[in-house]
Amino acid sequence: MFFASYQVLCLTLLVSRSVAQSWDSGNYSFSPPVYPSPHATGAGDWKAAFARADSFVSQLTLEEKAEMVTGTPGPCVGNIPPIPRLGFNGLCIQDGPLAIRQADYASVFPAGIAAAASWDRDLIRQRGVQMGEEFRGKGAHVVLGPVAGPLGRSALGGRNWEGFSPDPYLTGVAMEHTIKGIQSAGVQACAKHYIGNEQETQRVPSVGADNSTIEAYSSNIDDRAFHELYSWPFADSVRAGVASVMCSYNRLNQSYGCQNSKTLNGVLKTEFGFQGYVMSDWGATLSGVPAIEAGLDMNMPGGIAFTSATPSYFGANITIAVQNGTLSESRVDDMIRRVLTPYFYLNQDKGYPTVDPSSAGLNALFPQSNWVYHFDLNGTTNRDVRDDHAALIRELGSAAVVLLKNTNNALPLKKPQHIGVFGNDAGDLTNSLYFFIGNFGGQYEYGTQPVGGGSGTGRLSYVVPPLDAIKARARKDGALVQYILNNTMASTDLTTLWPPAQELDVCLVFLKTWATENFDRSSLEVDWDGNAVVENVANNCSNTVVISHSGGVNTLPFASHSNVTAILAAHYPGEESGNSIVDILYGDVNPSGKLPYTIAYNESDYNAPILNVTNPGPNDWQLNYTESLLIDYRYFDYNNKSVLYEFGYGLSYTNFSLSGLAVKKVSSGDLTALPPPVKVVPGGNPSLWEPVLKVSTKVSNTGAVKGATVPQLYLTFPATVPSGTPLRQLRGFEKVNLSPGESSSVQFLLTRRDISYWDVEAQQWRIPEGGLTLSVGFSSRDIKHTTTVRAL
Repeated sequence: MFFASYQVLCLTLLVSRSVAQSWDSGNYSFSPPVYPSPHATGAGDWKAAFARADSFVSQLTLEEKAEMVTGTPGPCVGNIPPIPRLGFNGLCIQDGPLAIRQADYASVFPAGIAAAASWDRDLIRQRGVQMGEEFRGKGAHVVLGPVAGPLGRSALGGRNWEGFSPDPYLTGVAMEHTIKGIQSAGVQACAKHYIGNEQETQRVPSVGADNSTIEAYSSNIDDRAFHELYSWPFADSVRAGVASVMCSYNRLNQSYGCQNSKTLNGVLKTEFGFQGYVMSDWGATLSGVPAIEAGLDMNMPGGIAFTSATPSYFGANITIAVQNGTLSESRVDDMIRRVLTPYFYLNQDKGYPTVDPSSAGLNALFPQSNWVYHFDLNGTTNRDVRDDHAALIRELGSAAVVLLKNTNNALPLKKPQHIGVFGNDAGDLTNSLYFFIGNFGGQYEYGTQPVGGGSGTGRLSYVVPPLDAIKARARKDGALVQYILNNTMASTDLTTLWPPAQELDVCLVFLKTWATENFDRSSLEVDWDGNAVVENVANNCSNTVVISHSGGVNTLPFASHSNVTAILAAHYPGEESGNSIVDILYGDVNPSGKLPYTIAYNESDYNAPILNVTNPGPNDWQLNYTESLLIDYRYFDYNNKSVLYEFGYGLSYTNFSLSGLAVKKVSSGDLTALPPPVKVVPGGNPSLWEPVLKVSTKVSNTGAVKGATVPQLYLTFPATVPSGTPLRQLRGFEKVNLSPGESSSVQFLLTRRDISYWDVEAQQWRIPEGGLTLSVGFSSRDIKHTTTVRAL
């Protein structure tokens, strides 16, 4: 969803661009033209719904066809107008990836990055189910989520928290289960932002000092990185049956994301066999017929934005283009069939709830005075759709906590009687329960940070601050809680405490980091001088426990401080924030989260900074992905660089072991290096998804406490693959809950795609000659067993 000033939106809408422009620089490929846009066929299990969509299209006038693919002002963030004569009530499209943002009496779930930190397929799917139930209850047909772009190329990315992980395998699994969860509730999911949307800075065109247009940045990505990293989770999304894919603002190899015929027609609709519709990000439609021919199916938000009329490249222009012969009506029919097939597949035409009128009242994008069409708002208003979802939010919030350090078993807490709480993240919110505003400007200094900002946020109906949850627990234990929530005071003066800090049983320091749409982070340090708070508290308190709520990576200079006995990365946990962390602190829940990214020693250790151009020319925003496949742990491992906490790392209150590693071929017959040429299904060549290897190991709880851990499987390719291939790559994981002394067998199934690399010459996934090294462990660097197998 677009979140920027009205002036920028107008510029984005008004300036038309050509479809693709050849560009060749070093190892980068350009976006070659791919036409025509392939028609959907209803492949997969959408045949019956496709036939219904086709019948519906045959009843539409040309003007109605144009309306079906053009957003209009209405009660929701995005709206397709109703057609009363055909019994079609329109489509309500709502943000976002962790909550139905434009709503009251709705839950705010943990962010995507928190879900990924749980490494728990079941919890991730349940999160999707419950989100879907809430969107449906409010009358929303489409969820604008989940997020696989940004993937997380740069640790400074402002929207990394909306997605899952810089690892494409982990993100792909999370996308699949989120989509299946959402759509099991009868609501359409929209995978976004496709593709190369890896920074917020200059994501849309701007105006130079001489009034010239300065183009949005171009993500210049080589073919292997495109397939093996950035499009990998979108292929998972298509295979999961996602209804819609949102194209992004930025350019990809010089062609804007919403009119890039190679990525939309060539990859998404042909290579991946996508049968749904491509929706533009808000204001990302920069042309009419060229964008349509390049594969764009729906223009959002349409012809009127905010409070003033602005032109739409779709709408009436489609009617004109068909009438004058510059656009085939068959292409328009395909666009509508793509829009309506998931609508019918999910039975959204049968007794679907009307839009909650209170949602319309919360809509700042489209005041009701701007509506052109009548939307049915006769249903119950202010519907409470939260049900018992707080229980899952609390559970997932705890499962997302990663225990990074725990010296001398400082945690779990053992009924401490004198507790100190420090830091501006511990208390209740002071400046509303809504984080939609873009750049925080200091207004979010006080109060816990349960979510990030922008269109991916949620409107909280309540939040449980950590301090409140700690007080409630302390009352049960008869304990005394003191606190200083002002970071300036906590970093300089602790003399008001009694007993003094030196005599406290435990000092809990709560830090936070703000991240939001439309702005990239300027630093990987915690915000509001949090490092100084930790330093001062730890210098006075021998048992200092640090908890961070953050949208991603933070450098942790205090990790080596002898008085910092424990560190927990709690991410953005949603509305039950305080309860989730107290469950971990007191041992009611054994921490089982694992890092979905790498924490390095210094910000300078990372190899993918945000591109910032000083005094740019019209086409100077060239974001060259020179690192190719080597981001996050792939980069650190390939270059043998030391890190503070590696990808997949996370401690527990108990101990686990792995024993044995067996590999068995499960494919029938001998494998060929290239997949057999068979008909593409949603997700791509079906042979890519066939299991070919089964890897088995046994995990045991060797400690004294019940808990969960995540055995992880990594793949190392032989030397026969091209240079620049990562040293190891995640290819399997499973969360296992075990009682003390209990063991469980864990199996990983590897598909053909899992053991292949993208051959840029053959334009196919290729299984390499030579031995594949398979490793199991508890993180990318905590490898317990390794073996080698030849697949060919």
